[in-house]
Amino acid sequence: MGAQWKARHKEIAANARGQIFGKLAKEIMVAAKGGADPGANSRLRLVVEQAKKASMPRETLERAIKKGAGLLDGGVHLEHLVYEGFAPHRVPVIVECLSDNINRTKASMNVLFRKGQLGAEGSVSWDFSHVGMIEATPNSKNADAEVAAIEAGAQDLEPSEEGATLFITDITDLDAVCKALPAQGFTVVSAQIGYRPKNPVTLSSDVEREEVEAFLTAIDADDDVQNVYVGMAD
Repeated sequence: MGAQWKARHKEIAANARGQIFGKLAKEIMVAAKGGADPGANSRLRLVVEQAKKASMPRETLERAIKKGAGLLDGGVHLEHLVYEGFAPHRVPVIVECLSDNINRTKASMNVLFRKGQLGAEGSVSWDFSHVGMIEATPNSKNADAEVAAIEAGAQDLEPSEEGATLFITDITDLDAVCKALPAQGFTVVSAQIGYRPKNPVTLSSDVEREEVEAFLTAIDADDDVQNVYVGMAD
């Protein structure tokens, strides 16, 4: 089902847009710890580009950068937490969180995983590859994703949503491939380090898929959750 699960056909209502901005602001704050200048901080630059494409207000974006870089009073400390387990029908799931309250996040995950199974560290991550993921769109009909992957130094590729391509890289090559793709006719939409399933589970019915989708939607709606990775075949 792709490297990262995304809610399908989600309406971008005011509350949904606010949730997206909240997740992006957290990513910006964490990235800004490495410096407030996007030109000198590749991780921050990529998240700022995502925030702009999501139409995050400029004041919100700049405040998140300053807060993360420690340039404002009352700076925030966010912990990166990873939870592993299973959705219904033994579908493996990895959930990444950014939290300012570990106990609150842990309690939420315990509740959300009741319809599945919360596992220990390493219980499902062995069945995922930890890789760089770049979603990019072609600038013209002549742009060839396979050629672009080879020339830019990506390891693999797969179709993504709305005509985009997901380029898979080594973690250490993520920034270099991002910089190389535009010369191959592709515009980078997003880039991150994440998890790609090695052996996606194939479900036997639409009912089973709907149950898994409902489980994933509930987890994704939690304010502390940043990314959800699932080992489910399309």
